[in-house]
Amino acid sequence: MKISEILDIKPGMTAIIGGGGKTTLMYKLADELSKFGKVIVCTSTRIYGPKDIAALTGAEKKDIIEAFKSRRVICVGEKADGGKLSAPSIGFKELEKLADYVIVEADGAHRLPIKAHSDYEPVIPDGTDKVILVIGADAFGEAISEICHRPELFADIAAVDICSAVTPEAVGRVIMSEGLGDILYINKVEDEKTMGYARELAALADIPVTAGSLKKEDYLCLR
Repeated sequence: MKISEILDIKPGMTAIIGGGGKTTLMYKLADELSKFGKVIVCTSTRIYGPKDIAALTGAEKKDIIEAFKSRRVICVGEKADGGKLSAPSIGFKELEKLADYVIVEADGAHRLPIKAHSDYEPVIPDGTDKVILVIGADAFGEAISEICHRPELFADIAAVDICSAVTPEAVGRVIMSEGLGDILYINKVEDEKTMGYARELAALADIPVTAGSLKKEDYLCLR
């Protein structure tokens, strides 16, 4: 079963937040959904520009319409420092009118697998239909101080020491306290050990949970 099916992505706008794996998930969803309609990928924060998808900067409505004449997936944004793209100048609601699916990477994590969110995060566009919260199973068993974006905040919310290991219980406390996602996707579940962690977290979560590996294209709905 494809990840777009198991996450039940419908036409409209989907935001992806959380830890590492967001960009990979965004492009995987875009590839799958392009079989059913036009797809725009973009960010409300900053992302590195895609290698295999046409990226339009400074785009107006007419530019997007023209681009869709020859392709099913486009990336829209503005040039930012370090070769990155920032949020598109055209509004997200306007983008929804131009494509069947708009997928927005709406968070940053400095490529770390888990994070806690500051007051100004994530940057979820108005009108978003579904928010997917991503974490990486490679965080489990590692020290919060080494593997987490905003480790002090994470440890404070989870009520644990910052030097302690990441556990399903700690992640569950943070997720439920923040209440930011509609569905949780646990990535990098590559073996029985990481699947065990994923099952423990799913038992604690109060939202639907899917675990799997984008690399292996293998997924399982846990809740």
